[in-house]
Amino acid sequence: ESHFKVPEVHELETVGKKAWDNPVYNGSPSTSLKIQTIYNPKSMLENPYENFEEAGDPLPYHEEGSKAVKVKTSPFLQCCFYIFRGIRVPSLHPTGLWGTTLTENTAGNRELYVKTTLRELLVYVMFLVDICLLTYGMTSSNAYYYTKVMSELFLQTSTDGRVSFQSIGSMADFWVYAQGPLLDNLYWTKWYNNESLAAHSTQSYIYYENLLLGVPRMRQLKVKNNSCVVHDDFKEEILGCYDVYSEDKEERVSFGLINGTAWRYHSEEELGGSSHWGRLTSYSGGGYYIDLKMTREESAEALQVLKEKLWLDRGTRVVFIDFSVYNANINLFCVLRLVVEFPATGGAIPSWQIRTVKLIRYVSTWDFLIVACEIVFCVFIFYYVVEEALELRIHKLQYFTSIWNILDVVVILLSIVAIGFHVFRTTEVNRLLGELLKRPNTYADFEFLAFWQTQYNNMNAVNLFFAWIKIFKYISFNKTMTQLSSTLARCAKDILGFAIMFFIVFFAYAQLGYLLFGTQVENFSTFVKCIFTQFRIILGDFDYNSIDNANRVLGPIYFVTYVFFVFFVLLNMFLAIINDTYSEVKEELSSQKDELQLSDILKQSYNRTLMRLKLKKEQISDVQKALQNGTKQLDFEDFKNSLKELGHADHEITAAFSRFDRDGNHILDEEEQQQMKHDLEAKRVALNTEIENLGKSYGDNNLDENLTYMEARNNQTNKATWVSKEEFQVLLHRVLQLEQSINSVGSKIDAVVNKLDVPERKELKRKDLLGKP
Repeated sequence: ESHFKVPEVHELETVGKKAWDNPVYNGSPSTSLKIQTIYNPKSMLENPYENFEEAGDPLPYHEEGSKAVKVKTSPFLQCCFYIFRGIRVPSLHPTGLWGTTLTENTAGNRELYVKTTLRELLVYVMFLVDICLLTYGMTSSNAYYYTKVMSELFLQTSTDGRVSFQSIGSMADFWVYAQGPLLDNLYWTKWYNNESLAAHSTQSYIYYENLLLGVPRMRQLKVKNNSCVVHDDFKEEILGCYDVYSEDKEERVSFGLINGTAWRYHSEEELGGSSHWGRLTSYSGGGYYIDLKMTREESAEALQVLKEKLWLDRGTRVVFIDFSVYNANINLFCVLRLVVEFPATGGAIPSWQIRTVKLIRYVSTWDFLIVACEIVFCVFIFYYVVEEALELRIHKLQYFTSIWNILDVVVILLSIVAIGFHVFRTTEVNRLLGELLKRPNTYADFEFLAFWQTQYNNMNAVNLFFAWIKIFKYISFNKTMTQLSSTLARCAKDILGFAIMFFIVFFAYAQLGYLLFGTQVENFSTFVKCIFTQFRIILGDFDYNSIDNANRVLGPIYFVTYVFFVFFVLLNMFLAIINDTYSEVKEELSSQKDELQLSDILKQSYNRTLMRLKLKKEQISDVQKALQNGTKQLDFEDFKNSLKELGHADHEITAAFSRFDRDGNHILDEEEQQQMKHDLEAKRVALNTEIENLGKSYGDNNLDENLTYMEARNNQTNKATWVSKEEFQVLLHRVLQLEQSINSVGSKIDAVVNKLDVPERKELKRKDLLGKP
């Protein structure tokens, strides 16, 4: 039967959750924990307080009944069942697979709020680990060295002391580089001992390892003649005018030899190209192009023809050299674009773009591990999509009033886009490689894929950044963690208001610097560069001599006044606002009443574990005492009476005895007693070890195995002002058991008193008899 009477059970079921925070139940007397624990005949050391209200008295030798027939269900149906069971209506079901602080009613229950937040945090940490593995698994440290090798070869190398790409300063220098170092670096067909490098002599392996894919392409863009107006005073001397590049002034008519792609214009759609952002301006993806040949000699002849026929002239504004290489050792593509801009001022400005990307997936063992991470990532995204849908259903448009909810949506959207691009990238690479293998003497256009792969990597980087920032959403319920978010939220208006004043002064100085030094100092050559240069001044990264040489009078005045007003005054105002707000927030938090924190939940779990271990240990000691009778046979009644004196219930004793009474004769022989002693001793040692490890893991080096649970709990929680429901039930159970013991002792005392009264009554009776005549 249940140890609680009906009113007591009703009291436990109807009492509010706030009862578990009642300080009245704190600091109970540290009595010895002699409480029954053997409720399950299968294990005499299981926790006695799990479902103890429903536990009945087990029969001592009742045979196990027939097992329930298990209905086999397919894994798919089971998965669907759990998914649909997890999607619950919060008003009907308080918890579910997608239960969060926004779907659960946690307004009046701090403990539920903390536990729900902790569960969300654990799930999110698993998602964060998966996305980190996925993001970093697609990058390689070899990519940097691959880029470095290619850049040194094509940008810094010069043949016989001639022009390198970085030193190009005119059209003449460009032709010297194109016909010399460029061709030398592109075509590697022989070893250093002049032996053939590849099975096919036309294949080029740069640095003996990097296969040149297809053939390189050279493309130029031109502007029309008379695209600008020559002043009347110079019309006789200057016959043509070629403006700076813009798409509406781009030349599109054929010129020169006309026969061939190098002399006919091709649109961006025909070439399948895209625009390029250069040093001076943005250029379209069309133009006049020539594909070089498979051998160095043929390519040199083609370039010589272009040079002789004046392929580059006054109208040329930019030349692109595109090619791609692949290294099978590290499974990386390197897509290079060398750009030489010819501004309207004359001269040449070289720039370059080198993208090292991993386009072919699922080659190594690590790649297949990443596949598993990708599958888990898709499952997580599905989980969070359903979660956000449920939260939107409940809160409607108010859901977007929280910055954390907006961040959730951003992370999910970026993840969905990443999944879609991953599928597109895989299919497109397979298509391009298939075409390249069919026509190896054509240009391998990996520029488009390399560009979008780079954007994909950038998007993953931003997504991972937001994912890490989102951790603050789950740890902000802690008072210490709340200080940062509360400070920023409270001072946001003040900072925004003062930022307007700050940027008025900041942009005023930027315009001043651009107008004073823009024609002589590169860092002030554009207004955008002026803005970043002034931020660098704040950080101390600035070349003062450049503005001093540009203007010996206004340069020092500009520098000193800017540092004084912007750095010493305005910038420190931001710090003062944040510092004052932080002091206010910290003072308010210190005066607030302490609420249930994550540390309290962890301490509570620790105390429960410690309690269960110590209870088991004490029960083992009780059973060992009952076995110390010195006889070869132990009768069930003697065993029962010994344990009942120590406070154990009848059904506990019966279950423990029946476990070792193999023959069912209600007597433990010597062999059965030895087996019981051996099992109890082994479990006692195991419990001692577990208690010791638990104390070490919790940081308590003073745990003594003889301490009762309440003593240990008082030491650890420092007399906390609340207990859990389970602990309260245990304490109430102990009180009831103590009352029963007191009643038993009282009845025995009454019996003793009655026995002592018998001689006294006899003496009085004898005196009465003697006193009669």
